[in-house]
Amino acid sequence: MTALIEVALSWLFKDAKGHDSKSFYTGPAFANVKDKQEIIVTAPDCGPTNSVLGVEYTHDGDGKFPTLRWEAPPHIAEQVKEWLLISEDPDAPLPTPICHGIYTGIPASKTSVEAADFDIEDPSRALLKGGFHYGRSRNGRIYIPPRPLMNHGPHRYFFEVIALKEALDPSLLSATTTREQIGDAIVGKVLGWGMWVGIAERKWQ
Repeated sequence: MTALIEVALSWLFKDAKGHDSKSFYTGPAFANVKDKQEIIVTAPDCGPTNSVLGVEYTHDGDGKFPTLRWEAPPHIAEQVKEWLLISEDPDAPLPTPICHGIYTGIPASKTSVEAADFDIEDPSRALLKGGFHYGRSRNGRIYIPPRPLMNHGPHRYFFEVIALKEALDPSLLSATTTREQIGDAIVGKVLGWGMWVGIAERKWQ
């Protein structure tokens, strides 16, 4: 897509942002916890939530997944059987947020991820080096680095960590499993959640 076309689309869809109400954490599975983030998620290499992502974390650079760490209060931590991690862009000019990545089967003992964790270990099992699995992003890649439309303004990228009190069915630990399938599967299983937000923007020079 040429810069001129991107800028034209950005102008056309300038008001098509902020689809927070359709974010993953607003689904039925979060009915009892939607309004309270009890899991603290940090990105030590990037800064506090709502920090601007360095170019190395975007499509224009290396497209690295940011290092994330999380901590749950004792009443949640002691019940966790598995973690779930979702990355999405609620500011994309589409009806629903773009899913940048789905990561399932994260062991209860693992409370951080780094870029190397997202290298493939076994593609036949959708297994990553970090010991967890990947589902289907919008374009099928393991992770879609941020690349907002040029001149569309800042986009927020949500990195949502969800604590599950039951492990997902093994059939869902697949590269074809969608955001919607996971959302349905975790109803009644969510103990709590939290997120870190990164910001990215592309401007026509």
